[in-house]
Amino acid sequence: MKRGEFSRFLFQPQYAYGDMGCPPFIPAAAAVLYEVQVLDYLDSAQVDDFIAMSEEEQNTIPLSTLLEVVNTLRNFGNRCFNQSRYENAKDRYKQAITLLGNREPQSKPEREKIRTAQLPLYLNLSLTELRLESPHKALKYANKALEIDSANTKALFRCGQAYLELCEYESAQGCLVSAQAKKPFDRDINNLLKKVACYKDSMDKEKDFYSKMFREL
Repeated sequence: MKRGEFSRFLFQPQYAYGDMGCPPFIPAAAAVLYEVQVLDYLDSAQVDDFIAMSEEEQNTIPLSTLLEVVNTLRNFGNRCFNQSRYENAKDRYKQAITLLGNREPQSKPEREKIRTAQLPLYLNLSLTELRLESPHKALKYANKALEIDSANTKALFRCGQAYLELCEYESAQGCLVSAQAKKPFDRDINNLLKKVACYKDSMDKEKDFYSKMFREL
């Protein structure tokens, strides 16, 4: 079947639920009609073949093939992430980053295509590290994304999330204010900014309290 194809399969009882059926939904000795549609699939064979090559061989392959492999790895990672298999997702994203890093660009347009492919991987890695409760690593990958696109809202938001986890509220606020300037009506950004402001205000009051207390002593 091809991607997007819709098919019907009629199975005789011996290839379906047999003489027992599946009461109360499927009677005994029933022929079963299945309707199947292939929404999407990932070509792992292409990935395996590419990874089996040496770096020298990989650099002789067209960039378009590398980008297909990277996209497949990213999609694998996304599926793992959606299943809360964060370590597996991280491995897929990092594998894709490594393949892109091994590529020797032959021109400026090719270099830009590689950087464009790296951006979502760094963003995904940053979010994955946040799920794994590793804010320092999350911050590292978010900053790598900002090196590619300094005004990227998602990267600024990831930095804000990481700084919040690190209790660096001023830095978190700075990143989130920059993100808010790009997307002033984004609910996630605004909610996190309020949360950071609340924590920062509480910390400032605590500092002020202890400062006064020590002055009195």
